[in-house]
Amino acid sequence: MMREMMNELVSEMKEWKVRWYALVKKTRVVADSDDERLLLDELATINSPKIVGFVNSYAMNSVVKNTTFFNSLCAADILLRDGSGMAMLFTRLNIKKGLNMNGTDFIPKLLEAYRGRQVAFWGTQEPYLSEAVSLAQSKYGVKVVSFHHGFDAEQVYVDLAAEFKPDLIILGMGMPKQEKIAAMIRDKRITTLVVCGGAIIDFMGNKIKRAPAWVRQLGFEWLYRLILEPKRLYKRYVLGNPAFIFRLLRLHRVARTD
Repeated sequence: MMREMMNELVSEMKEWKVRWYALVKKTRVVADSDDERLLLDELATINSPKIVGFVNSYAMNSVVKNTTFFNSLCAADILLRDGSGMAMLFTRLNIKKGLNMNGTDFIPKLLEAYRGRQVAFWGTQEPYLSEAVSLAQSKYGVKVVSFHHGFDAEQVYVDLAAEFKPDLIILGMGMPKQEKIAAMIRDKRITTLVVCGGAIIDFMGNKIKRAPAWVRQLGFEWLYRLILEPKRLYKRYVLGNPAFIFRLLRLHRVARTD
């Protein structure tokens, strides 16, 4: 019995390492602002269904035991590095980390690239959803053709995608629900760009405040958010960050990527 338990533990440990290496390999490193502009141009001119996702330390912790979430992330066409935890991971693996491509900064740039086009916002709740929609239309000039709260069954959003066929869909439901929905929409072969935006709609709707610029530059926005929402984010950061670092230190370096 003990030997079986040890074998199962070793197998599980090997499996999470495989998943982490796979996600690191899939993550697109954006080298600089010029590279980011090329990415925006690419995403603004799609002719087939595409998914953009973001990988942060919380996602890496989550895929350890959540196979469905791991598969959903792997289904994304483009994964971007989000946060200081992932920068630490890339450094550990001897890989150039590039820019921090967190969705809160990148998605507004993407909305600007979609000015004048049809966009859907699905996530969060009122009144923050309506405020985010109003901001998107007034500041970025997009045409919001559908907006819906983020607490319905997954199929509801797939049906909305089939009905409205927007050029761009912003999902703001948090992990892993939004990634599963994105993969389901992609399977319908609707020519749209689906972005897994996490808390972006909350930020745009003024439900959550951004950390001051100097805090973001130091890589401590997670701590600022924890202070504002200790109960909701305790597990993600207070328990999750040490677990992430523990796993990070168990990974072996790989050949440098230039």
